Amino acid sequence: MAAHPPTNRFKAFIDSEAASALPLLAAAILALVLANSPLREAVQALLGTKVGYELQGFGVYKPLLLWINDGLMAVFFLLVGLEIKREVVEGELSRPSQVALPIAGAVGGMVVPAAIYAALNWSDPVALRGWAIPAATDIAFSLGVLAALGSRVPLALKVFLTTLAIVDDLGAILVIAVFYTSDLSMLSIVAAAFCLLVLAGLNRLGIRRLAPYILIGAVLWVAVLKSGVHATLAGVALAMFIPLKSAGEADGARPAIWLEHVLKPWSAWFIMPVFAFANAGLPLAGLSLSALAAPIPLGILAGLFIGKQVGIVLGAGLLIALGLASMPAGGSWRSLYGVSILGGIGFTMSLFIGTLAFPDPQFESQVRLGVLAGSLLSAIVGYLILRLGPRP
Repeated sequence: MAAHPPTNRFKAFIDSEAASALPLLAAAILALVLANSPLREAVQALLGTKVGYELQGFGVYKPLLLWINDGLMAVFFLLVGLEIKREVVEGELSRPSQVALPIAGAVGGMVVPAAIYAALNWSDPVALRGWAIPAATDIAFSLGVLAALGSRVPLALKVFLTTLAIVDDLGAILVIAVFYTSDLSMLSIVAAAFCLLVLAGLNRLGIRRLAPYILIGAVLWVAVLKSGVHATLAGVALAMFIPLKSAGEADGARPAIWLEHVLKPWSAWFIMPVFAFANAGLPLAGLSLSALAAPIPLGILAGLFIGKQVGIVLGAGLLIALGLASMPAGGSWRSLYGVSILGGIGFTMSLFIGTLAFPDPQFESQVRLGVLAGSLLSAIVGYLILRLGPRP
């Protein structure tokens, strides 16, 4: 069995991400319905139930919500790390001629939304912590909208948005690592560093069995969780050491590719829907359009809907105008603009960064309102612009 060419594998990746938008949407809708029903208190009590173990002050004993946000999302970030590693080593991110355009779009699509949010919340140091919330792109939902448009969007533009979202994920990882850490525990950091050395040694020795990597990765997760650095980064770190390259072998015999294939359905049908269910519930009672005018939700909404499209078009368009990159095959300025608007669908990643920026529950509704409004507006307007435009 021969290994799949990178282009075919990337197309399969786009298709699988688009399909994962359906369970994610269903979970988000269910969360909204239950949050506005008599079952709201029961759901909150369930998410607040403490689970785990603790022995003489050592252990992990957290509410179910934090197990989802710190534990399940670490597995999701393991998958993100594997995808980034594959693309950098042998995929779209390994070819400078193909990657310059989406990287420029991704950088613009992170900087401009963050600047808009910061401008609207500059006078409030607490609110300013949410500057990174509108800088994220939800790859599943954005590709789900593109899938609904079918052949109206050429494959090259789907590849552009997918690569942009992968670079966006890498940016989110760096932002979480640098800006969203709490008080650091040097003992836990040393333990995490030791785990990384062991993982590097396993990789250097050519160990290809996954069991040792997963075992050390679990210890690494606990150490990072206790260190004050966000625990999801353990998943990304683990991904960097799982062997990928192996000349001539089929995908199924390559540890990183095999693990990516195993994790993807779990991520699509369990991890991300569970995260959406736990974090997307927004009580609508008492809410009005005036609630969107508050600085935090307005900053998120404006960042996602306005900042993303402006930043992506400016970043990518500048390279095209200067002749440093070409328009994706079959694309036009209108279709590039429509796809850029879809980059404003932040949803899961924006909600996740929101939980890091504002651990205080008093900001929960404001973050959810801004993320849901900005993502929904981006999805609708982006879809209409692409749907009503000429076929490529």
